Amino acid sequence: MTFSLPDFPWDSLAEDKALAAAHPGGIVDLSVGTPVDPVPAVVRDALAGPAADVPGYPTTHGPESLRTAVAGSLRRRFGVTVDPVAVLPTIGSKELVAWLPTLLGLGADDTVVIPELAYPTYEVGARFAGAQHVRSDSTAALGPRRVALVWLNSPSNPTGRVLPAAHLRKVVDWARERGAVVASDECYLSLSQGAPSVLHPDVCGGSHEGLLAVHSMSKSSSLAGYRAGFVTGDPRLVAALLEVRKHAGMIVPRPVQAAMEAAAGDDAHVGAQARVYDRRRGRLRAAFEAAGYRIDHSEAGLYLWATAGELGRATVRRLAESGILVAPGDFYGPAGEQHVRVALTATDERIDEAVARLKP
Repeated sequence: MTFSLPDFPWDSLAEDKALAAAHPGGIVDLSVGTPVDPVPAVVRDALAGPAADVPGYPTTHGPESLRTAVAGSLRRRFGVTVDPVAVLPTIGSKELVAWLPTLLGLGADDTVVIPELAYPTYEVGARFAGAQHVRSDSTAALGPRRVALVWLNSPSNPTGRVLPAAHLRKVVDWARERGAVVASDECYLSLSQGAPSVLHPDVCGGSHEGLLAVHSMSKSSSLAGYRAGFVTGDPRLVAALLEVRKHAGMIVPRPVQAAMEAAAGDDAHVGAQARVYDRRRGRLRAAFEAAGYRIDHSEAGLYLWATAGELGRATVRRLAESGILVAPGDFYGPAGEQHVRVALTATDERIDEAVARLKP
């Protein structure tokens, strides 16, 4: 079986990356949201602790202590209450995003709705399942399609836009009327101040029916290398996903489960990391605006959404000549062709270097 997939977008940046790397001061790579800050000690200690010497297979559902810790973190950080039994560890969030339509049993007669500007893996997941997909930020524009799954992403990748509770509630109500599942990618939720979860009572009315929230610890705890994420929400849907994942052997390694439990139990490092990104956002935003760029949205999350009023690919090339590498907005959909995405994931020293190079 072969899949009809788009080209892997970052492959098209090879020439620009080489150009930026040739700068005398070295490259400032702001193209990918890859954490660069140290893994918190509390997490590293848990990874190397007793769970590292467990020779047997881990469980797909993870230990009750992990699920309880995750449920506690959602309550403290976002005001969301879930039953720990409805928490399911995943091998990072990207694999869940890519395989969710397939795990839900979607096929050729089903449509997956993704944001107009979206993380490419939402589309890839629909293609894996053989389902149709449509880009839309408006439920009114969808017409009579048979929609099976709606993706939300707030704070957004790539735009950093935060969707208010009223907007999320409107989507949830629309989907429930049609029996569609709403999957909210909330991997940047910890990098915001008050962005609502789809599982918050103000959004869902106190019921998680038909809703899934997908979380990652990659950004909030600098755990991209651990592949640590989870999904929670509707207990019926989570139980169905668990059953399929058991058969498929989609299991988070036991030491990583222990690390996730430690990360979920410690709010201090999450707050500290969010403040680091806030400072970097402020410095980069001011520098890009002083250099003549317009910054749209970019309220929270991990990115700036910038435009110079030209094709984003031209902006990428011009910045690469200064040794700064960013991602073109068309990676995320046709609506992004005049923007670039600027990641905050560089060391403070490299952020300072970018700021210096942007000075008019």
